[in-house]
Amino acid sequence: MNVIKVSANSRTAAVAGAIAGVMRESHIAEVQSIGAGAVNQAVKAIILAKGYLVNDGINLACIPEFVDVEIEGKVRTAIKMVVFSRGEEHAPTPAAPEDEA
Repeated sequence: MNVIKVSANSRTAAVAGAIAGVMRESHIAEVQSIGAGAVNQAVKAIILAKGYLVNDGINLACIPEFVDVEIEGKVRTAIKMVVFSRGEEHAPTPAAPEDEA
């Protein structure tokens, strides 16, 4: 699955279009962002994509998760939102929580 990466400077309409395109093709998308501004843009893009897809009969839902990503040799915590069509038979299940020490 391709990951749609969102930054704080991402244009929400462009990200929403990418999400809608992926949803029309495969009915599941993964949106990833790091930082409050990026998460804000990602959430707004998912809301816009939901509007883009309403006439196609695709009703979006998402499951947010934490995920560790490596950037320039450093591990950072990102927010991953798995976007899927509500009512799909094969909706994703959230990852099992990791034990925190």
